[in-house]
Amino acid sequence: MDPISWGEEGKDGDVAVRLKIREARESLELAAIFNRFVYVFKTFFIGLSGDPADLERRHQTFGQNFIPPKKPKTFLELVWEALQDVTLIILEAAAIISLGLSFYQPPGKESEACGNVSGGAEDEGEADTGWIEGAAILLSVVCVVLVTAFNDWSKEKQFRGLQSRIEQEQKFTVVRKGNVIQIPVADMVVGDMAQVKYGDLLPADGVLVQGNDLKIDESSLTGESDHVRKSVDKDPMLLSGTHVMEGSGRMLVTAVGVNSQTGIIFTLLGAGDVEEDGKEKKGKQPDGAVENNQNKAKKQDGGVAMEMQPLKSAEGGEVEDREKKKTNVPKKEKSVLQGKLTKLAVQIGKAGLVMSAITVIILVLFFVINTFVVEGRVWLTECTPVYIQYFVKFFIIGVTVLVVAVPEGLPLAVTISLAYSVKKMMKDNNLVRHLDACETMGNATAICSDKTGTLTTNRMTVVQTYIGDVHHRVIPDPGQINPRALDLLVHAIAINSAYTSKILPPDVEGGLAKQVGNKTECGLLGFVLDLQQDYAPVREQIPEERLYKVYTFNSVRKSMSTVIKLPDGSFRLYSKGASEIMLKKCSFILDANGEPRTFRPRDRDEMVKQVIEPMACEGLRTICIAYRDLSCNPEPDWENEAEIVTDLTCITVVGIEDPVRPEVPEAIRKCQRAGITVRMVTGDNINTARAIAAKCGIIHPGDDFICLEGKDFNRRIRNEKGEIEQERIDKIWPKLRVLARSSPTDKHTLVKGIIDSSITEQRQVVAVTGDGTNDGPALKKADVGFAMGIAGTDVAKEASDIILTDDNFSSIVKAVMWGRNVYDSISKFLQFQLTVNVVAVIVAFTGACITQDSPLKAVQMLWVNLIMDTFASLALATEPPTEALLLRKPYGRNNPLISLTMMKNILGHGVYQLVIIFTLLFIGERMFNIDSGRNAPLHSPPSEHYTIIFNTFVLMQLFNEINARKIHGERNVFDGIFGNPIFCSIVLGTFAVQIVIVQWGGKPFSCAPLNIEQWLWCLFVGVGELLWGQLIATVPTERLPCLKEAGLGLEPGEEEGEELAEDEEEIDCAERELRRGQILWFRGLNRIQTQMEVVSTFKRSGSFQGAVRRRSSVLSQLHDVNTISTPSHVALSTATANTSPTPGISVPAQSLFCCGVLVGAGGGSLFSFCLRCPDRCGVELVHERAK
Repeated sequence: MDPISWGEEGKDGDVAVRLKIREARESLELAAIFNRFVYVFKTFFIGLSGDPADLERRHQTFGQNFIPPKKPKTFLELVWEALQDVTLIILEAAAIISLGLSFYQPPGKESEACGNVSGGAEDEGEADTGWIEGAAILLSVVCVVLVTAFNDWSKEKQFRGLQSRIEQEQKFTVVRKGNVIQIPVADMVVGDMAQVKYGDLLPADGVLVQGNDLKIDESSLTGESDHVRKSVDKDPMLLSGTHVMEGSGRMLVTAVGVNSQTGIIFTLLGAGDVEEDGKEKKGKQPDGAVENNQNKAKKQDGGVAMEMQPLKSAEGGEVEDREKKKTNVPKKEKSVLQGKLTKLAVQIGKAGLVMSAITVIILVLFFVINTFVVEGRVWLTECTPVYIQYFVKFFIIGVTVLVVAVPEGLPLAVTISLAYSVKKMMKDNNLVRHLDACETMGNATAICSDKTGTLTTNRMTVVQTYIGDVHHRVIPDPGQINPRALDLLVHAIAINSAYTSKILPPDVEGGLAKQVGNKTECGLLGFVLDLQQDYAPVREQIPEERLYKVYTFNSVRKSMSTVIKLPDGSFRLYSKGASEIMLKKCSFILDANGEPRTFRPRDRDEMVKQVIEPMACEGLRTICIAYRDLSCNPEPDWENEAEIVTDLTCITVVGIEDPVRPEVPEAIRKCQRAGITVRMVTGDNINTARAIAAKCGIIHPGDDFICLEGKDFNRRIRNEKGEIEQERIDKIWPKLRVLARSSPTDKHTLVKGIIDSSITEQRQVVAVTGDGTNDGPALKKADVGFAMGIAGTDVAKEASDIILTDDNFSSIVKAVMWGRNVYDSISKFLQFQLTVNVVAVIVAFTGACITQDSPLKAVQMLWVNLIMDTFASLALATEPPTEALLLRKPYGRNNPLISLTMMKNILGHGVYQLVIIFTLLFIGERMFNIDSGRNAPLHSPPSEHYTIIFNTFVLMQLFNEINARKIHGERNVFDGIFGNPIFCSIVLGTFAVQIVIVQWGGKPFSCAPLNIEQWLWCLFVGVGELLWGQLIATVPTERLPCLKEAGLGLEPGEEEGEELAEDEEEIDCAERELRRGQILWFRGLNRIQTQMEVVSTFKRSGSFQGAVRRRSSVLSQLHDVNTISTPSHVALSTATANTSPTPGISVPAQSLFCCGVLVGAGGGSLFSFCLRCPDRCGVELVHERAK
């Protein structure tokens, strides 16, 4: 063979081989693409199999959808915190000095030089027990510290349980095994097909695979307040922590937990906290869990080693060391009640400090004058320890006076009362998210409530319809409707509804069918079934992914429209919405033959009068259903909605009944009797709203009230320039009872107007209910925001203070009862404690001045302190609420904590106790024929005299605790006492411990055993407290002009000043947090940038390049970074340096942190508002989320 020809043949053969290889490769690629398509197709329609082994494998590989919370404080840490109390530290020091001196024996013990100050009553062996008093004080301090630490520990445990319950209740819709189910957010895994819809807070990162008019609020990540439109072909990435503001779709989950966008940032902040709290370990990850998750993230990123661990830089380290000192003490939020109590406690504490100082000075002066002047003794060196022991004893007496005077039990009582109330409110369908909301509800003067679902059952049923020129007052027979009109009606309802809305068979035979999804759409689907038609075949014929265009419902449109492509290539639009709005867009209406005829404005007016108004007056919600055929040549501009949704043909107008909840009228009556004004704010027709308001009892015939539509409300409150004026709002809101056809903005304006109003003597305290995404601002602005647990969106729940788990208005009334109960519980405790305070301080002070010793010893006072602080707060703060709480008007926001009646009780019982104590002190030994305990020398044995005084004092407190259960002058103090087992057990338990202390306490408690007769006298005097209480209740408060209220609320000006001061504190806190956050971000970005420069050398590698591009695209959203000379320095862009926000947005610098996430510089603006915190420092929300 010719070599040349052979070579050509060889070349051809080589080409053929190459072609075959290429064909094989292409076929493999096609197979891979096909397999991938099959996988996505299966995932889209069927979802994951739900196999536990598969889910576990995904958990192990990609991590759980859970961000580990910050570690709680250990019990020992809480003990250490409790030990930081100043008075306890002073007491500990004094006790240790006393303990040390008791072991020291003076050398000249036998000499008489020191006088009888060291001897006298000292029996043999008594001097050896001098250490017991110091040890007993230390033991009492340990008891107080352990009880305080245990209370704090149980409180933290309870709040963490509450937080976990909130997290467990957050569910998300996914497709598994072809079924659409709701699962807890924590159970979502990578690969899940999730359904996203209006109002969702996205719990994971993902890729959009199908969407309808989807708009996302990404301000929590990017800082841009504009909603971002998402579509499959353009910007399909959905990020966790962002809010769905419009539309719906399906998302393939790609990252969960610490690997999601929010998780990465939370992990970075969490790592910073750990690094600051503990000792820094160079080259080590501070948190093992975070390290593991980040290792998983590294594997997931295809080998790109990019840790989010901050770097140590020379300047960063110095700055952080400075910042550590500043950010050591976390800022604790204080509610109105806690603010009042703290102010009162400080005032009482100051008075106690003065009294204790005077006590010590008088004791020391009396001892010095008596010993060295009257008796003319000389200070001898060997007597110094004896004298010092006396001075220490006097000091301990002074400190115990201070301990008893300082009411440190007040904050504890608030905490216990609120924690107890929160726990019990869960059973009453109130899930409290912010603790102070519970107490604020007790002061509520106005409630702005939604209608649907809150006042009504939210079970929609079509009961009337207007179709084919006929008004049917009952559901017509299918034969009465033209077949063409019926077919259009079925298609319009089946297609133009969320495919997640459906009617399922009842759980119990003969029961009502289950409505799943949007209740209005369920009512319309039920109407289709009532017409003996079926919507399921229509949906099978036109599945959701074949919908050409969807204009989802929102509060602006008040309608929903769906476009489908017909077989001939043309388009058909189905639309439904509020009847008055939809009829204005209709140019045609179907007649009796199912054919369109012209629908003129006068026809519309007549239809409103003849059909819509009669339906609305019966309390029915009216919905219009319409359609329009559109040509495909040219294809319409789908973005021009105004041109698309017009010239419609009306198919029908239906009247939907949503019955008033049977318990609501009674609940509203209770509110009105309790001085709370209920207003209905709804998006419904004004006639429907008025009819429902009358059924609920919000309005009554003949009353002077106003019902307005949103447009009329806006017209009345705005001036010629379109600006809202408070004076105009003040003319409207007092009489306004119904606001119909209102937008979320109207609701926010009304709430703000009522809160800011100054026409009433007390500032109005407003509660608001909301379920929609756009209700967020109104819920935030309100004093207490209630979100619907069933119908509410995630955004509404995030913005709320309390979640109504049953969406029922009567649960709000229970919240009012619990709120008032908190106030009353604190007042009861205050009445009891201040009586003890006054008596104990006066007894200790007077006794010290007259007898040179306190009748109540240090250990005894600590026991009394334990009774009146911890035990009394537990007993009185756990009283259950009663209906009687709703029979009075709300406490004013600035009203005093201690009313005139309470002051009468405090002073009355104080007088009784002081008379008894001083009688026993000065003539008690003669009454009982025992030795006097007065003027006893150091280390003298306990006397029966002083034991009787101590025992009588404690028993009077126990019986006065029963008196303290009533604070409004009621006579029956035993009413409902057995309904509170905690109270009964604490009173009986305290009595039992008192018996043990008196009979067997001995030297440590300075007690001598008493006989049965002495015990009976003590009990008799204690029971006398109850009889004396009845006498006090008989005296009219008005007859005592000398009484003054205490614990007054702040004056308006003073309150504003304090609020300003708090704001300044918050700003300072924000600035500190901001600087710390910047350091963290600088470091994280330093490391990423350094590593990206290393990685850039391997740019030829496709996987590296793709990974770097992915990560850098995320970074570009988060920060605009410029490098300066070396990779270890990073500066923010000019947008940061100038802090100049986008034109039209005015924001404070501290909102750099927004809802726990650093705001990025997208669009040239680093600072911007967030949906959740439009007028608050975002740093608070970092703490809220971290908790």
